[in-house]
Amino acid sequence: MSAQFPVTIAATAASDAPVPPSALRQLLKNKALVIGGVILLVIMVLAVFAPLFAPFDPYVQDLGNRTVPPFWYDQGGWLHPLGTDPLGRDYLSRLIYGGRISLLIGASVAVISGLIGTTMGMLAGYFGGKTDMAVSFLVTTRLSMPVILVALATVALVGGSLWVVIAVLGLLKWDRFAVVMRSATQQVRSLEYVAAAQAAGASTTRIVLTEVLPNVLPHLIVIATLEAASAILLEASLSFLGLGVQPPLPSWGLMISEAKAYMFFSFWLIAIPGTALALLIFAINLAGDGLHQVFMPDERS
Repeated sequence: MSAQFPVTIAATAASDAPVPPSALRQLLKNKALVIGGVILLVIMVLAVFAPLFAPFDPYVQDLGNRTVPPFWYDQGGWLHPLGTDPLGRDYLSRLIYGGRISLLIGASVAVISGLIGTTMGMLAGYFGGKTDMAVSFLVTTRLSMPVILVALATVALVGGSLWVVIAVLGLLKWDRFAVVMRSATQQVRSLEYVAAAQAAGASTTRIVLTEVLPNVLPHLIVIATLEAASAILLEASLSFLGLGVQPPLPSWGLMISEAKAYMFFSFWLIAIPGTALALLIFAINLAGDGLHQVFMPDERS
């Protein structure tokens, strides 16, 4: 018994009423969503089909071709369009494969933290009372701990790796999900179709999963995009400090870290992965802002 727009006899009889645009048309009309989505789609295609687009193996070293500049330099060439790193590895190949790492971390952290935060927020918003107090206490406790400091300490103790970074960030980034989903659930809980489901004898689990969750899903999608971008930036920060993804994996943050000793001599070693990282974050945030405008137009600033 999900929420439905009321259909009246007058609305049905009004043959000249304008036909509402489809969901797809609404999405395509939003420029922020289209631009961000196209950029994100291109990065995803390159990352998923990296073996088809990467000209070289990103792990193969060639010490005879170290720090070859990109093609726009006089010493560069089209054999290595974006040059090579200090170990002679093709930079374009590492950049393409690095997109896999960033997208995997962003998506995995969003899923893990989303499951934790959404469950806690919906329980607090639907039941209220002591459950709400307990969840609010956990959220307050989590907000009192800076994510980057806790992640640094945890990774330093456990050891840096791809899966450790995903687990640590996933267990630390759930607070925004919990806060937003708690508020959204409180609003939905008081609506008529939820009361109708309760009066019909539907179980609490059924009401939460079939009545409440579908109507708070837009909030969940928007928050997931923001948290994915934040997780990608945090991973890059940890990798830059040597506590995130470990060599020889081609993480963009690790590529920036490996190039910091050459920043005054081969600036492009930092500029290329830095630009790719900024473009990915820009695309995710732009797409998230577009989704917010489409799903929640009344909340636009």
